[in-house]
Amino acid sequence: MSDQDNDHFHGHVHDPIEEGAALRVRALEELAIAKGLVDPAALESVIEYYERETGPRNGASVVAHAWTDPTFKDWLLRDGTAAIHSMGFKGYQGEHMRVVENTPDVHNVIVCTLCSCYPWPVLGLPPAWYKGPAYRSRIVREPRKVLTEFGLNLSKHRKVQVWDSTAEIRFMVLPQRPENTDGLNVEELAAIVTRDGMIGTASV
Repeated sequence: MSDQDNDHFHGHVHDPIEEGAALRVRALEELAIAKGLVDPAALESVIEYYERETGPRNGASVVAHAWTDPTFKDWLLRDGTAAIHSMGFKGYQGEHMRVVENTPDVHNVIVCTLCSCYPWPVLGLPPAWYKGPAYRSRIVREPRKVLTEFGLNLSKHRKVQVWDSTAEIRFMVLPQRPENTDGLNVEELAAIVTRDGMIGTASV
């Protein structure tokens, strides 16, 4: 990945529209705090909830459960919304979920080409690169090249399937379980699952 592309993917170069919106949000936030309308501690707790308490840890728990329970895995792939909700992971942008499984023959990756639809209850807040125009346009046109730039080198015999999330349905990737993990329990398995693995831009 070139330095310029790397900047785009990792948020160092911002979409002017999104950057302008972020500045306006920050200005409103500071004004609300200054006028005593918002408690800074409460605001930080909301942000921490989505970054730490919910999101990637929830998704990792779903993945680990699927890796260790074939019945749950079948349900998850058949009806992602119901299976995920059964674990208590519900909320905004998690109403309609579909889970797609990585296999030795197929690697899945998700994107939202129109905006940044993203399953917050299982993946947390979206990374900056996921919302950026570079990723949203290129992953559809040249997915294998983009994944290589993320450090994920796939066999040429393995198909890459790109799934486009929308307001109606959001996708999550069920990564392949790594080899030599038979002795790990559910909590230990969840600890090795990453957000990017559930987006499809990394392996686990």
